[in-house]
Amino acid sequence: MHALNQYLAQALKTQRQQKKWSLDTAAKQTGVSKAMLGQIERGESSPTIATLWKIAGGFSTSLSTFLEPSISEQSSLQIRTADQLRQQPASDNMLVATLFPYEEKYGFEMYELTLLTGYQRVSEPHEPGVSEHIIVISGEMEVLVNRQWLSLQKGQALRFAADQEHGYRNLHPQTAVFHDIIHYPNTGN
Repeated sequence: MHALNQYLAQALKTQRQQKKWSLDTAAKQTGVSKAMLGQIERGESSPTIATLWKIAGGFSTSLSTFLEPSISEQSSLQIRTADQLRQQPASDNMLVATLFPYEEKYGFEMYELTLLTGYQRVSEPHEPGVSEHIIVISGEMEVLVNRQWLSLQKGQALRFAADQEHGYRNLHPQTAVFHDIIHYPNTGN
């Protein structure tokens, strides 16, 4: 079993056990089928990022909860390299480097996301109060906000309320890379 699938399987099972949810309850809360959740828990499925977001939303937790463990706080200085962290955690054409997984004391998680040519995804709203901060590092991309696709180029940044439908796409011939800082209000995660 691939290490990421194994981590995801254990994280999902742990979250479900902490809430004392059956697979049926988890399916109702997340909008992901019981069969799919079972496959994920057994490490038999690589869900899309959209499915992972649905699971995270249903459990009222961060996406990074299902991608990698929190960084141990041995010191306040943390150096992490996207090249070492970058992976394709799902079956779609997005590469993800979890630069900083969610930690309650900071209230955010930070990713480097790479959109390959032709990538497009519309995300369901996150929990109330969640905001995203996008900074384009290279290439061009579009972000769906307020039902409108906004074009962003290298060096441009955008902040928006992510508790509404939003999305990302790359219709350009070159890869688009951006940082995404997702801030959660006091969620108690």
